[in-house]
Parts: sequence; structure tokens; C-alpha cells
Amino acid sequence: QQVSAMGDRETCNHSEVTDFILVGFRVRPELHILIFLLFLLVYAMILLGNIGMIVIIIFDPRLNTPMYFFLGNLSFVDLFYSSVIAPKAMINFWSESKSISYAGCVTQFFLFALFIVTEGFLLAAMAYDRFIAICNPLLYTVQMSTRLCVQMVAGSYFCGCITSVPQTIMTFTLSFCASRTIDHFYCDIRPLQRLSCSDLFTLKMVSFTFSGLIVFPTIIVIIVSYLYIVSTVLKIPSTKGRQKAFSTCSSHLGVVSVLYGAVFFMYLTPDTYPELSKVASLCYTLLTPMLNPLIYSLRNKDVKEVLHKLLEKKSTIL
Repeated sequence: QQVSAMGDRETCNHSEVTDFILVGFRVRPELHILIFLLFLLVYAMILLGNIGMIVIIIFDPRLNTPMYFFLGNLSFVDLFYSSVIAPKAMINFWSESKSISYAGCVTQFFLFALFIVTEGFLLAAMAYDRFIAICNPLLYTVQMSTRLCVQMVAGSYFCGCITSVPQTIMTFTLSFCASRTIDHFYCDIRPLQRLSCSDLFTLKMVSFTFSGLIVFPTIIVIIVSYLYIVSTVLKIPSTKGRQKAFSTCSSHLGVVSVLYGAVFFMYLTPDTYPELSKVASLCYTLLTPMLNPLIYSLRNKDVKEVLHKLLEKKSTIL
């Protein structure tokens, strides 16, 4: 309440704003340490899992394949967009002012939008890669060439840029005259819109259009790819082989469902439950980056073998 009052006392337009106040979670003060420890634990797992995957993929020649090229980029994206959010949120648990500079808010907004959109397109590229590997294995090396893989990854980052740049510019040219208190734990588009007294129709239409153009094409690619994969897997005569394939597919689709379900709730539904939106945003800011290395990589036979050999070498040296 004190933080909210601090923000509400200062009524100003965007040209006078020098910082914002991130309210975070509206819970009792004694629960802050619990939430801080939870953030710290999850963020430590994100760092360990994603940095570990990047190092393994770079330095082990056996993982020099299209699938691991995509996985390496996914780990890079997960690592950076969670790092854009989590450290500042943890600092604010102990900060009295809970402030973030105007430039810091712009940077956080832009980088998060860039990486979250890139992740969506990377997941679609990975689904297509698995579709080719399982449904057309004889043509896999021909169709999934190094050039195509690089183009798909570069295209994912490009789509992230062309959607995040206009959204950032349009959002931060608004007049923030209602308050400078952001009812969230990071700078996101909907909490910022609540602070504005500008006409939001154009921004909301652009935001909704971009969200639709990102979510629906990528989710269609993922669903269609996995439908073909499932139909191919059902033809496998071995029961054990079918179970293994279905286990992998269900794990992948589980992570995709968490990410897209939370994004759909956040950006394609009415903004009526701010506290519930904060919980939903945890799914893609912290939960998904933590789960991706476990689901996509650490359950993988090749990665397990590499880790096992690394541990054997370490024990031999000791």
C-alpha cells in the first residue's frame, strides 16, 4: 500500500517519468522471503540447466546435429529472457523503493518481448525438425541442411525483432499520467497500459494482431507436426518403441501447452485479473525456462551419455 501511494502521489506524463515502481506480489511481508527463495531456487536451476546444455552442445562433436543446434538456441533464449526478469524481481523483494529506471523498464520490456517471441518460433522450428526426422528419416540430412537450420533460427530472431521494436516504441510513447506504479513484478504491456491516459485503441489492436500472428501460426505448425508424428509412431510395430516415442512427444507438448496457455491467457483474453496474470506469467518467465532443459535435453539418450562420460572423466581426474 505504501508503494502504491508513493506512485499515485506522482502524476506525470511520459516525458517527466524517470522511473517506475514494480509492486510485485501483493502478499504479507513475511511471505516475501519465501517467494524470494523460490525465485532463487528456480533461477539457479535455469542457469545450471541452460548453461550446462549450451556448453555440452558446443563442445561435444556428437551433438553437432540440427536438433541440438535448435536446442542450444532454445537454451540461450531461455537463459536470457529469464535473466531479464528474475534478478530484478529478486532485488525488489528486499528493496524499499522497488523502483526501476525508465531506461531499465524500456530495456526489460524490449528484451523480454524479443526473446519470448523468438522462443515461440524456435519451438515451431523444433517441431518441424522432429517431424522430418520421424516421418521422413531418409531425407532428414538433405532437408534439414545447415543452411536451412541457420535460416530458421535467424528468422526466429528476426520475427522477435520486428514485433518487439514497434510494440516497445508505441508503448513508451504513451503518456503515463495516471501513476508510475506498475502492478506487476516486471515491465509488461498490460500493466503499463493501465497507467496511461492516452488513447490505447491503436496499441491494443497492434498488440492483439501481433499476438495472433505469433501464437496461431506457430501453434498450428507444432500441432500439425505432432499429429503427423503420432500417426507415424502408431505404425511402429514395437510396443516399447511406441511408448518411448509417445513419452517424448507428450513431454514436449506438455511444455508447449504451459507456455502457450499462459501466453494466451495473458495477451488474448480480457485484462480483468491482475493477480492471476502475475501467476500465469510465472509459467513463461520462470517455469518454462526451467523445464525446457529437463524435458528436451536431459531426458535425451545422447545428452545422458555425454554427461555420464564427463562425470567419469571428472571422477578419474579426482
